[in-house]
Amino acid sequence: MEIIPIHKDHFPEIAEIYMQGLETGNATFETTLPTWEEWDKAKLKHSRLVAIIDNTVVGWAALSAVSDRCVYGGVAEVSIYISNDYQGKGIGKALMQKLIEESESNGIWTLQSGMFPENETTVALHKSAGFRMIGHREKVGKLGNTWRNTIMMERRSKTIGIN
Repeated sequence: MEIIPIHKDHFPEIAEIYMQGLETGNATFETTLPTWEEWDKAKLKHSRLVAIIDNTVVGWAALSAVSDRCVYGGVAEVSIYISNDYQGKGIGKALMQKLIEESESNGIWTLQSGMFPENETTVALHKSAGFRMIGHREKVGKLGNTWRNTIMMERRSKTIGIN
């Protein structure tokens, strides 16, 4: 497996993997795929990664800003998705570790991630990468006609910022 920076040419495969997540109903509140331009605008310009096996994108990870306020410049939200055909093979762990390294080399001191508690695989992945649960949001938003709860997890850098 190779983990490399995302290029625009990877987007069709990124979108396909993202759609797999949308179809589970447990990955995101989003219900439609973004265009490349929308996705590109929503993500930080650094720490955008794809995992590739045999010239196929099998997973991706990227960061989004949590706020426009400069005080939160070192805080970012994690997005990480693995192809259904490659789950359970360590790709998520490898992508997360590389994402952490990339984020820290770009001055990020806190990574956070919101997720549905039913998404036990994602919760376990984050815990294994040193994230801790910091909150529970009850009926924070609707997915279709169903109110959904989320949990918030965060990981503080051990090398950047105040620990």
